Amino acid sequence: MFPFSLGKVTTGRLLRGLIAGAIAASVAWGGALLAANQSVQGAKKEEGGFEGDAPTAILIEATTGSVLFEKNADELRAPSSMMKLMTAEVVFHAIQEGKVKLTDEYPISEYAWRHGGAPSGTSTMFAAIHSKVSVDDLLHGAIIQSGNDACIALAEGMAGNERTFASDFMTKRARELGLIKSTFANANGLPDPGNKMTARELAMLARHIILTYPEFYKLFGEKEFTWNKIRQLNRNPLLNSLEGADGLKTGYTKEGGYGMVGSAVQNGVRLIVVVNGLEDSEDRANEAKKMLEWGFRNFEWRNLFAAQQPLGYARVFGGDSRSVPLTSPEPIKVMVQKNGNEKLIARLVYNGPVRAPIQAGQPVGVIKVWRGPNIAVEQPVYAAESIGTGSTMRRAIDGASELVIGMFRAGVEKL
Repeated sequence: MFPFSLGKVTTGRLLRGLIAGAIAASVAWGGALLAANQSVQGAKKEEGGFEGDAPTAILIEATTGSVLFEKNADELRAPSSMMKLMTAEVVFHAIQEGKVKLTDEYPISEYAWRHGGAPSGTSTMFAAIHSKVSVDDLLHGAIIQSGNDACIALAEGMAGNERTFASDFMTKRARELGLIKSTFANANGLPDPGNKMTARELAMLARHIILTYPEFYKLFGEKEFTWNKIRQLNRNPLLNSLEGADGLKTGYTKEGGYGMVGSAVQNGVRLIVVVNGLEDSEDRANEAKKMLEWGFRNFEWRNLFAAQQPLGYARVFGGDSRSVPLTSPEPIKVMVQKNGNEKLIARLVYNGPVRAPIQAGQPVGVIKVWRGPNIAVEQPVYAAESIGTGSTMRRAIDGASELVIGMFRAGVEKL
C-alpha cells in the first residue's frame, strides 16, 4: 500500500500485489477531502439524514454511481416485476449487437398466453394467442404495461424457452454487468424461489440501462400503450407526481411486497431510487418520491480534484524513473450534503509496480473515493508522463526487490 498525503509520498506494500494510495487532506470546502469515516446512512434526521420505512432501499447519483443513502441494500429479496429490467437489458444488448432486430416477430405461444396473458390474471399486454408480435411492440408491452406475456414471448423468441432464457441469458448477462448476487428463474418476476435481487444491484442495473441505452430508456417514460385495442397506463406513479421523473419500474408479489425502481432529473442531476418490501402501493410511491426529493434537496456537486491535477504516484518496475505521476483527464467530483461535514477517503488503486516502458496517457488504475463504507466515486487514472526503460542495473535491482517482497508476502500468508 502506498499511503500518502498530497505533496508527500511514502512507500510500502499491500498483500497480493494490490497497491493503493490513500489521499487525505483537511481543506476548506472548495474541494475538501477529509480523513475520517462517516456515512450518510448514519446521519441523524436533524443532521440532514434520511429516515424511511422501506425494509430495503438505496439512492444513488446516476453519473458516478455515488451512494447517497442505503438501508439493507445488499439483502436479497424477491424483485417481482422490477426483474423485468434484466429481461429488457438482455434484449437491448442483443439489439445493440445486431443479434435481434426491433422488426423481428416472435409468436405468442399457448404457454405465454396462459401464464402471462389474459387467462393468468396478472399484468399483461393482452397479446392474442398464436399471434406474432414485433420485438418493438413486445418491449413496449413489457416496459409500459408490465406485460408478463410480453416477457415470456421475448424469452421464448430468443432462447427457445423461458427457463433457458433465465439461466443462460439473464444470469450470464447479469454477471457480465457485475451483478454477482442476482438469480433468475423466469423472465417476468412472477413468484419463484429462484428470483432474487438486491436493492443495490437493481440500482446498478437501472444506472447501466440509463447510461448505455438512452434511446431505449425513453420507453420507461412513456405514459401509455395500446395493444389489441386495450389502452393501459404506465404503472409508475412518479411519472405524474414528481418533476423530472422518467422511469423505471414497479413490482409486487406477496413474497417480496411492493417495490419500485425510479429515476428523475432535476437541475441537471439524475438520481436513482430503489425501495422494496413495502406493505402497499401508496407507501411504495410515497417512499420513493420522498427519498428522491430528499436527495435533490440536500445534495450538490463538489469538486475534489481538477482535470489533469496530479493525484499521486504509481511505483514503476524497470524504468528510468522509480515512479510515474497519475492524473485524470476529467474533474473528480462527488455529491455531498449541502450543509453537512461529510468525511471522505480517497485511494489510488492499481496492480503494480507498473512495468516500464510507460506511455503518457496509458491507463494505470482507478481512483476510488469512499463515503464511509460506500464508494462514492470511481474513475480511471492515467500516466501523466512517459517513462522509458531503465538501465540493466536498475532492472536487476527492481527484480531483486520484487523477489524479496514476494518471499516476505508468501511468509506472511502462511502465518
